[in-house]
Amino acid sequence: MALTDVTQTCLDSITQISEHIEGAIVYLDAGCTESFQYSGAFSLLLEIGARAVCSLENVSPLDAVGDWNTNFDSARKIMVMTSRLLSDAHRYILRCLSTHQGVRRCMVFTSIAEVAHSAYPDSPLGPDAYQEYESLLFQDYVELVRKSKTKSGETEDDEGWSQLTTSTEPDFSRLFDNVSERNLHGDNQLNHAEDVGENLVVSVHHFPTILLPLSPRVFVLPSEGSVAEACLSVENEDSLSPGLPSLSTGKLYDGDDSPPGATLTANFLYHLAAKMDLKLEIFSLGDLAKTVGKILTDMSSLYDVGRRKRSSGLLLIDRTLDLLTPCCHGDSLVDRMYSSLPRREGTVYSHTKGSQSSLKRAPLDVKIPLAKILKEKESKSDTLSSCIETFTKSWDLFKASSESMDSVDLSNRVDESQLLDGSLVSTENFCGTPYLEAILDRKAKDGNVVVKKWLQETLRRENITVNMRNRAGAATKSDLQSMIKALAKSQSSFLRNKGIIQIAAATLAAFDEPNSDRWDAFISAEKMLRVSAGDTSQSLASQIGDLINKSALQKSGKAESSSQPLLTFRDALLLTAVGYMIAGENFPTSGLNGPFSWQEEHFLKEAIVDAILENPSAVKLKFLHGLTEELEANINSDKSKGNEKGKSNRSEMDDFDNDDDQWGNWGDDDTDISDDKDQVYSNVQLKLELRDRVDNLFKFLHKLSTLKMKNIPLSEGALTLESYSFTNRGLLHKIITRVLGKHDIPGLEYHSSTVGRLFKSGFGRFGLGQAKPSLADHNVILVFVIGGINCLEVREIQEALSEIGRPDVELILAGTTLLTPDNMFDLLLGDSSFM
Repeated sequence: MALTDVTQTCLDSITQISEHIEGAIVYLDAGCTESFQYSGAFSLLLEIGARAVCSLENVSPLDAVGDWNTNFDSARKIMVMTSRLLSDAHRYILRCLSTHQGVRRCMVFTSIAEVAHSAYPDSPLGPDAYQEYESLLFQDYVELVRKSKTKSGETEDDEGWSQLTTSTEPDFSRLFDNVSERNLHGDNQLNHAEDVGENLVVSVHHFPTILLPLSPRVFVLPSEGSVAEACLSVENEDSLSPGLPSLSTGKLYDGDDSPPGATLTANFLYHLAAKMDLKLEIFSLGDLAKTVGKILTDMSSLYDVGRRKRSSGLLLIDRTLDLLTPCCHGDSLVDRMYSSLPRREGTVYSHTKGSQSSLKRAPLDVKIPLAKILKEKESKSDTLSSCIETFTKSWDLFKASSESMDSVDLSNRVDESQLLDGSLVSTENFCGTPYLEAILDRKAKDGNVVVKKWLQETLRRENITVNMRNRAGAATKSDLQSMIKALAKSQSSFLRNKGIIQIAAATLAAFDEPNSDRWDAFISAEKMLRVSAGDTSQSLASQIGDLINKSALQKSGKAESSSQPLLTFRDALLLTAVGYMIAGENFPTSGLNGPFSWQEEHFLKEAIVDAILENPSAVKLKFLHGLTEELEANINSDKSKGNEKGKSNRSEMDDFDNDDDQWGNWGDDDTDISDDKDQVYSNVQLKLELRDRVDNLFKFLHKLSTLKMKNIPLSEGALTLESYSFTNRGLLHKIITRVLGKHDIPGLEYHSSTVGRLFKSGFGRFGLGQAKPSLADHNVILVFVIGGINCLEVREIQEALSEIGRPDVELILAGTTLLTPDNMFDLLLGDSSFM
């Protein structure tokens, strides 16, 4: 039997709609672009016969010119693929239609199922969402064309399209208003289509396999898709962030009260399992996981019984059962890469009026500064970047032929860092993903050794010699840089080996001194926190306070250069959150409201207040919104006042030496005293407000410290995260080990299928009941973490399979998104927090 391969499932799904792709201009939104980049689908789209593959958010009239099939007839067919709700993508789809002339057929493929559209609280579409949207899109398009031709005064021929595509921007202010009214009058508006002269045919289809495969058995959801951005919890006393499930206190959601992310996640998993021909036995751990499992169970039907599908198990887990693992800096090369490299800026979507605040996820498309690595001291004419710069100059000259440009201006316009930006995945020849798959579960040093071997093999294949020492083990920074430059020396070699060059450049960035030293400093600090937790709460509080004080010294510049700490105040706050989670495990009853005593917590509060007062612009914090500018103005005022006071003191000493008019300024002293009092009162009020904000911060930290007590599966003891030694495994490793060992897990719920409920309620009274199935009985197990996974857990899952001795199990690990410690800071203490 064939092994389960998520990447191949994505490619097979594209092949199944090849008849729609052939001859069409394919538009992908940001989420689909991210998904197809990792699955290697771009080359497949062109092989099937797509005229061009373009960005939906950046529609341009030039898109129709990029026809790789050398067919210069105007495009008659447009295909739009989106990972968002139709209401969110509507403005871009309409703009796409208005940009191209002669379009007769528009096919929209969305990853959001029709049922999910109607169940989503902010969606204006009903039960027949696809059919309703077909009518609405056609009506808005006809209205847009009519308005454009009326304004331009053109006749109803093709010449009017030039005015539509250049001078007229679609009016999106009233889209999706009065949906029901427009549907009632839909037939009348459709009859006016002939008056406008358009014969557009619109169709909407479901395409469920929009996901981001990091390997054949590890995937996450596109960061800019509606499923990943949907809220997983509403704000209440047990919630932490819209991007994380609420604490599992046993209070299950009602149907209408469940967060939007539960519905979208359940629909996605249901249709993905159908595409992969898997029959799911559903298990859940956590309140939101149980809600998603219930929705999945309700979606199943008796028609699924007769189909030939592989029996498989689905384990749903809430991320809030283990927040410590993604917050900490584990030994993972890919985690280091994603934390060291800048991310691409996400697309800002305008949601429908009254929509709930959706979460903003950071895209996984990183930027690799190849230009910085490839920069050489030799003549620019020999470098690859010079060739690209020459082409760009020529292109600029062609576009601005009517203007006078000198060579200096052109050279200033070319930015090499943008010309040679890379990615962890090479979309041109699909060489990136296999490399990423091979190092996904590697430790930092092991991954470095593997990348070094790949580079040496590639150099040998290209017959390129590099002068470097043959050292065993990991490659140094100079070794990696020399091999990368050698492979990128010629354009042909660079294009052939772009996949390995990008992975090697990302490895080099991860091991570069600032990034590597900061990561190692985090590991050292986290280790000290765990060791201190084995002593007393006072020792742990002292360690946290030292981290905060050292970070404040770094920002204020008071520390000596030889002892400058690597961790910033922002980093110290993340470590404070980690310390409170650890303290909640070890000292749950030390304080009245938290794990520390009043004196210990007062010490930490004062340290944070002093750090903020020392440099309020050190980090943008959500709990300081509206107060940062006043703090900055206050500290600037104190500095300027100190300077003026020093000058006045010197001036008074000079005047004292003179005998002329010693009492001339006697009356001004009262004014100075009054101004000083006002300033003192202002400073006191500001500090009081700051202390109130810091108190709110610590109330949130108290909530983090109650994870074990409030999360029922953890409080029952079997899955507790005891013994916080630095070698301790995460919760996911413990769960998989116990599941495959067929041990009981407190709080794990099995969701009976339709047939199972029938046996239990009906035939069970005659002794025909079925025994409760075990997750370990399945050879295919899908583990989905609602809230996200990190790369360290990928390795721990593989280690669990090896330790338990179950090589026959095909375990697929998936999650809402790929989490790094920086992402966790944003979810817990940043703009995406409920704090």
